[in-house]
Amino acid sequence: MTRDNSIKEAYQHCRTIAQNHYENFPVASLLIPAWLRDHIYAVYAFARHADDLSDEKHDEAALEEWNNLLHRSLEGRAEHPIFVALSDTIAKFDLPVVLFEKLISAFRQDMHKSRYQNFDELLAYCDNSANPVGHIVLYLNGYRDKELLHFSDNICTALQLTNFWQDVTIDFQKNRIYIPQDYLLQHEVTEVQIRDRVFNDEFKNLMKSLVIRTQDLFRKGAPLFGKVSGRLKWELKFTVMGGMAILNEIDSIDFNVLKARPVLNKLDWTKISLNLTFNRNGIL
Repeated sequence: MTRDNSIKEAYQHCRTIAQNHYENFPVASLLIPAWLRDHIYAVYAFARHADDLSDEKHDEAALEEWNNLLHRSLEGRAEHPIFVALSDTIAKFDLPVVLFEKLISAFRQDMHKSRYQNFDELLAYCDNSANPVGHIVLYLNGYRDKELLHFSDNICTALQLTNFWQDVTIDFQKNRIYIPQDYLLQHEVTEVQIRDRVFNDEFKNLMKSLVIRTQDLFRKGAPLFGKVSGRLKWELKFTVMGGMAILNEIDSIDFNVLKARPVLNKLDWTKISLNLTFNRNGIL
């Protein structure tokens, strides 16, 4: 097998992983140019596998080996198909390896830290778990300006927080609470209440305050749309509209995420696409 064929098969392997795994937000949608999608898939497959090692297998040794494989691949010793593809992507776009190390750091943290005392702690986690993805997407599209990276951080953190608020009960089943402890205390909501899925005004006000704070982060990141062009601009808008739609869905169920997990179906994504098409002047 030639090297080119090996790389082609490696990208196909990553594509299969991305397309077969459920995500609330689409991975490498058709808004992304075809030539770029394989590189998105490679990044996604890397993160997906690391997340599974942490979340499903709780195997810190395997996660550390995943980190070792990353560095060996950058030395030209890639054997695993994900790293055959990823090392090619990293080399072609000169991606900082620290971004991938931060992702692994977040997955490692998930195995040891299940509570966050305040929002600053939670934001620090998001800086490793979510923000590197935004940087990678910008780098893949030729953008490296620090101001753009800052806007991206707001958006990616908001997307991560949105995921936390919709998954309160799922995370609790894994003994994780991402709602900051000081927010719980301030709103007089207990872990027992979350466990027993007791919805009341206190929990409603708690979730409402979290949704408002997350919407504000989306707005702070919105200037990014005016500073990028082409399909990336519409891909970013599409993704953010999806996040905002989930927050709106939480609002529509009276903030009772204890009873039902808010999700977007195909009709919702179609509406978002139509809104994006016919309302191009703004989304926030």
